[in-house]
Amino acid sequence: MADFSFPLLTATAAVPAIGAIATAAVPAAKRTAAKWLALAFSLVTFALALVIAFRFVPGAKGPYQLTESHAWIRDFGVRYELGVDGIAVALIALTALLIPFVILAGWHDADPLEDAGHNRRWRPTQGFFALILAVEAMVVISFEATDVFLFYIFFEAMLIPMYFLIGGFGDRAHAHGEEQASTQRSYAAVKFLLYNLVGGLIMLAAVIGLYAVTADQLGTGTFSLQQIVEARASGKLDIGTGTERLLFLGFFFAFAVKAPLWPLHTWLPNAMGEATSPVAVLITAVVDKVGTFAMLRFCLQLFPEASSWATPAIVVLAVISIIYGALLAVGQRDIKRLIAYASISHFGFIILGIFAMTTQGQGGATLYMVNHGISTAALMLVAGFLISRRGSRLIGDYGGVQKVAPVLAGTFLVGGLATLSLPGLAPFISEFLVLVGTFSRYPVIGIIATLGIVLAALYVLVLYQRTMTGPVKDEVRGMPDLRARELVVVAPLIALLLFLGVYPKPLTDIVNPAVDHTLSVVDKKDPKPTVQVDAVPGGARHGHAARDQDVEAAK
Repeated sequence: MADFSFPLLTATAAVPAIGAIATAAVPAAKRTAAKWLALAFSLVTFALALVIAFRFVPGAKGPYQLTESHAWIRDFGVRYELGVDGIAVALIALTALLIPFVILAGWHDADPLEDAGHNRRWRPTQGFFALILAVEAMVVISFEATDVFLFYIFFEAMLIPMYFLIGGFGDRAHAHGEEQASTQRSYAAVKFLLYNLVGGLIMLAAVIGLYAVTADQLGTGTFSLQQIVEARASGKLDIGTGTERLLFLGFFFAFAVKAPLWPLHTWLPNAMGEATSPVAVLITAVVDKVGTFAMLRFCLQLFPEASSWATPAIVVLAVISIIYGALLAVGQRDIKRLIAYASISHFGFIILGIFAMTTQGQGGATLYMVNHGISTAALMLVAGFLISRRGSRLIGDYGGVQKVAPVLAGTFLVGGLATLSLPGLAPFISEFLVLVGTFSRYPVIGIIATLGIVLAALYVLVLYQRTMTGPVKDEVRGMPDLRARELVVVAPLIALLLFLGVYPKPLTDIVNPAVDHTLSVVDKKDPKPTVQVDAVPGGARHGHAARDQDVEAAK
């Protein structure tokens, strides 16, 4: 389709970047004005994301739409290239949707602290909200970038605002004193930064190696994803098997850290546990999705042979993540760390679906990215509201909450049921498709992965039973129910979980063509069924037909 003259993709990333600068520039005495300004910029970004979704035409010719391309660093073949496929559109919409809720949920998280003497200590409220908008801008442009070097810059740059959000604005509900809490926040922030920085540096070596290969074989080095894919398809670019595998590992390592995939996951429980609940949502529902998205866009399309070569090892690591994360979630006493380990398990499902190399698996993985973002945001934000009332993250400090705050308990239950993928809620269809797609190619792995569903039911229901039911503890007896601002945060997320649980078609229509394109680049087809299906009207099912029927079966 013809590209639009208005730089819509650039605008969608630029608005939150401008908002970050404007919010940071608000005078210190105008804290409330800074909050409203940040919220306004996030809503404008969401409006632009909706325009992208409506302008996007599923199944149109070409892998990317709304493209922008300008020379940037000519001597090194670096271009400012943007473009979106269906997967990117879905994740940009998810990011733009969640940021206003993150801002509203964290409305008071950067207010001045009071010590034992009731002295108010200054906190940079403007900086807190400016950093959130800065992360949004970098995540959005990472989803849009089709130049490898451009993507790498923002893939790494988002670490800086995240570091300050984790280390500078930690959770106030800490079992120890402020001094020890500050030490643990600093540790979590440094660990997050070091893990991701090491992954990024290894990726940088692979990015330079890719440029050297293209310069050697094409005469002019390039970082353009589309040019490299087309050159490989036409036979003009032939990356040697050994070189391709090394380059793939460099890219994949960085994305596996970001995702996170076992055994590179250990930074996540620390970061989510010490961050405020809205920042924890920013980490797992937004930032971490860049890692799994990049596996689809860059690993599979740039290095198809190496992706196939590494698939057996990756699916094993993914199923370990599923079981390991779920088992550790079962044994947690800290609410936020439980949700963090549950997310590790869920990211295992996403990566398993990606590398199952089937239409159902990759379609389910893409839906899982969106649905996990919504369900985790709902559960973590309600958990944050709960923790702020009691002042403790320990599960054992709660009991009988549903009797004094029924709306809070009800929304917590729905978020938990979505996390365990209850039929009728959005994550169920995603998990169903991932398991179907995996089982068709790796039946043993698919069977083992189903154990993650059983464990998810265990840790979610035990969490709810221990915090919300039973006798009312004295410490929660006067706990207020959800306030108007908190209901505005939670209600739309619950509604989306219900809507996408019974009608996922708007998402599947957008992402399916992009999944088919990715599989065609990797040259993978769905395994042929071993059972005759002649009785099915229309003959054997393939591609979209198989996937759509599986969605209907899930519903």
